[in-house]
Amino acid sequence: MRWVYLSNHLSNETSPYLLQHSENPVNWYPWCQEAFQKAKTENKPIFLSIGYSTCHWCHVMAHESFEDEGIAEILNQNYISIKVDKEERPDIDSIYMTVCQAYTGSGGWPTSIFMTPEQKPFFAGTYFPKETRHGMIGFKELLSGIYEKWQKNRYELLQSADTIVATLNRKSTSQAETDIKLMESAVELYNQSYDEKFGGFGKEPKFPTAHNLLFLLKHYEKSGDKHSLKMAEHTLTQMYKGGIFDHIGYGFSRYSTDKYFLVPHFEKMLYDNALLILAYCKAYWITQNSFYREVAEKTAQYILREMTSTEGGFYSAQDADSDGEEGKYYVFESEEIISLLGEKTGQAFNEYYSITHNGNFEGKNIPNLLNNPSTSKEFDAYLPKIYEYRKKRNKLHLDDKILTSWNSLMIAAMCWLYRISRNDEYLNAAKKSQKFIEEQLSQDGTVFVSFRNGKRNQNGFLDDYANNSFALLALYDATLDFSYLEKAKQLMKKAISNFFDETDGGFYLYGKDNETLIMRPKESYDGAIPSGNSVMAYNLVRLSQLNFDNEFDRILKGQMDFLYGEAKHYPIGYAMYLIALSDYFEPSQMITVVMKNKDDIKDLPFTVSLDSIIKVLDGPTDEYQIINDKTTYYVCNNHSCLPPVNELNIK
Repeated sequence: MRWVYLSNHLSNETSPYLLQHSENPVNWYPWCQEAFQKAKTENKPIFLSIGYSTCHWCHVMAHESFEDEGIAEILNQNYISIKVDKEERPDIDSIYMTVCQAYTGSGGWPTSIFMTPEQKPFFAGTYFPKETRHGMIGFKELLSGIYEKWQKNRYELLQSADTIVATLNRKSTSQAETDIKLMESAVELYNQSYDEKFGGFGKEPKFPTAHNLLFLLKHYEKSGDKHSLKMAEHTLTQMYKGGIFDHIGYGFSRYSTDKYFLVPHFEKMLYDNALLILAYCKAYWITQNSFYREVAEKTAQYILREMTSTEGGFYSAQDADSDGEEGKYYVFESEEIISLLGEKTGQAFNEYYSITHNGNFEGKNIPNLLNNPSTSKEFDAYLPKIYEYRKKRNKLHLDDKILTSWNSLMIAAMCWLYRISRNDEYLNAAKKSQKFIEEQLSQDGTVFVSFRNGKRNQNGFLDDYANNSFALLALYDATLDFSYLEKAKQLMKKAISNFFDETDGGFYLYGKDNETLIMRPKESYDGAIPSGNSVMAYNLVRLSQLNFDNEFDRILKGQMDFLYGEAKHYPIGYAMYLIALSDYFEPSQMITVVMKNKDDIKDLPFTVSLDSIIKVLDGPTDEYQIINDKTTYYVCNNHSCLPPVNELNIK
């Protein structure tokens, strides 16, 4: 009997990743009680595969194994197979990635987990080739070996699973009194890992990790440490010059596979581009070097052109592969450029972007500016023609689900870009995305994870609440519209109620209204995206300094101590927390405005620092009076306040 299915249980899902597997011969289930009950009834182990739709190695394993009828027959006969989109279920991803890292010493996607019907894992890995090769066990051999052990020595597997779950649920006792010296320790670690020649930190692969750069820029702003500024500026410049930035269509790829920032892993993620816009905006504000603003604007142009729905939501990602080849969509032969632009202009264009006959990537060329000591706008006029030519190639897969968490980061980025450019297009995009979240991804104070094809799914996780509060605070800073501040306050209160650990501090990844899993993790490490705990710390600092609510002050102290305990041994893994810590000990500039006429403050968001705390009062109070019958500003810097003035002269 052959156990190959003509269709599986994924066809009614909305996740692009799950739909990519809906026609596999594997009888996939989504994560659901039906699958777990079937595993119990049939006494079978579960194979759990976690990935995302633009993941290159997920595609490879799918083509090699999940589309193979022989592999499907083994899975369908001996296992219950479950597919999970990590971007829709970060709770599941977090737990089983922790398991994978414990088993293998590293992690990544696809994540491959073997577990009991009670969701307890007993074996983990990432990508497996179909057949054993180069010292890697083949998936076919692995499936047979694990099932044989399930049949003959199940007790050992169950014991292993129980041990793993017990270890996962062991409480951390890392909370400690917060110490400002942690920031200096972090800067020293950045100094040690900084690549003086090529920018970035550590060895290849090099990830943008823009929150590291935001911290270094913040540290320079507060301390005047010029080397922190140098590390940030050098890295921002090299990333733009390299192939990690798409010089034809704009936007940043996920990471560089080499130390030069030349050859990227070509997929583009919404969150990377959002965080990098924030970093380039911050660099512009500090240096007033228009180069940084231009890079931020180019990145935003890419988002608005290719990653924005008509309703205003931002899409999640673009794939690296086209026609089954990574990067094929993005590379050029020198002759292509000459045929498009003519001999003279084409040769000059090729020289500027280091496009040669021999190529710099598998015989073809990734346009880049790494060999140019400075950048120029000389060839900008030719980019639209090349961009339109490139668009005729087979399209990249677009993951068009709209995630609350990632959209919120882009909302904040668009707000900062509006404030340094005064271009209403960016503010309008931010407002439209926030409106989309409020209309399609929120209901009665509850935030949801994702939206696609008219459907939303999953009650939100910590990152959704933290990042959307961050976005609302950025919208307030950009508009001084008090309604955004009030929404941020209410959302933060819901997050505290739903996620905060009153006993040991910190916020859980999933809340009281989410599905209960084998453990309840608290994510604090800032990976590709700042953790929800770090962003909550940042939000709490800002709300506390606005004197919004004593409840925020109480939670803030516990949150800072919790994160200090987590970060003290490796502080550069907690950059967003370090930013919050900097403002916690040395508050950003605080401006209290007693407003006489609303028009008086319309330019305030463009005048003050991107990090400034702005408190607007409709009229005088006992503490804050109107002077000279004009709008009056009270400015405080690092616990020291200046006399009230009627005109600001800040920068």
